[in-house]
Amino acid sequence: MSRPRNDLFLRALLKEPTETTPVWLMRQAGRYLPEYRETRKRAGSFLGLCKNPAYACEVTLQPLARYDLDAAILFSDILTVPDAMGLGLYFSEGEGPKFERPLRDEWEIRNLCVPDPHDQLRYVIDAVAEIRKALDNSVPLIGFSGSPWTLACYMVEGGASDDYARIKTMAYDRPDLMHKILDVTTESVIQYLNAQIEAGAQAVMIFDSWGGTLAESAFHEFSLNYMKRIVAALHKTWNGERIPSIVFTKGGGLWLEALADTGADGLGLDWTIDIGKARARVGDRVALQGNLDPTILRAGPEAVAREAEKVLRSFGPANTGHVFNLGHGINQFTPPENVSVLVDTVHSVGRAMRAGR
Repeated sequence: MSRPRNDLFLRALLKEPTETTPVWLMRQAGRYLPEYRETRKRAGSFLGLCKNPAYACEVTLQPLARYDLDAAILFSDILTVPDAMGLGLYFSEGEGPKFERPLRDEWEIRNLCVPDPHDQLRYVIDAVAEIRKALDNSVPLIGFSGSPWTLACYMVEGGASDDYARIKTMAYDRPDLMHKILDVTTESVIQYLNAQIEAGAQAVMIFDSWGGTLAESAFHEFSLNYMKRIVAALHKTWNGERIPSIVFTKGGGLWLEALADTGADGLGLDWTIDIGKARARVGDRVALQGNLDPTILRAGPEAVAREAEKVLRSFGPANTGHVFNLGHGINQFTPPENVSVLVDTVHSVGRAMRAGR
């Protein structure tokens, strides 16, 4: 299987030369786009979108029809994995995701099983295959999962949390139970991501959204070590092509060196880190992905262009190793026209920098 016609994203991740800086955005298919809101209305709910491969394909392609993006990312949710474990995912209006059956009792944790991605998560695997076919080799398709620690946060807390007191208490009081959850979740993520690769994903990303809530030693024990296990077990090639991986810990600036040593090809950065300083710290061990503050996209177009150029100039003049992205997901109140400004700025400044300007 040949690489996509636009393979800038893959080349940058693999630290091969690129003629400009590739760009894609976390949550690029989402509520800031009117066409997404229209499709969601037809689907009836967010889960209705996620669990219907045709709708998932439709919304994955929507931002690519508007913008000159260099990659597509599967439209799904990180919580599909614990949902497939039987925890009963649902969404409350204005409150975000919740679980009907969070892990509270020891017997529930002991009984936790790895779901079969080709059975309980078939709808995701089918969506990957459908999206890959619809892309027609135009740009690469990114698959993804939440990290074991991040998934466990929702599984134990039952939803979003302000302080993660319940799961942190379990981690310190009953590390045996915590590691049981993380062991099962790690094996689930490995099988899930490899199934996405087998179905057509050309790169995969692990979202460690809540790793940054942990203390130093706890981060290594309960988050980082499990991400290392996942990266080590991922398909490195499929159909003769390299399949790069990216890890992203929100709030992980303290641990960049350790994250760069996970074995992943790319390291995602949130907006609290200067990308040039991050590059100095990790050297050429990994490509860097990031890291514009998503809120900047709600400012005027001049500010968007100026701040995007700052990120590019901070990374420096190298002609590879940088995938431009936001420092977290795009905000739902982002004016869609500002995304055009961002994408055009990244490509034009990236070309100018390679020409020595």
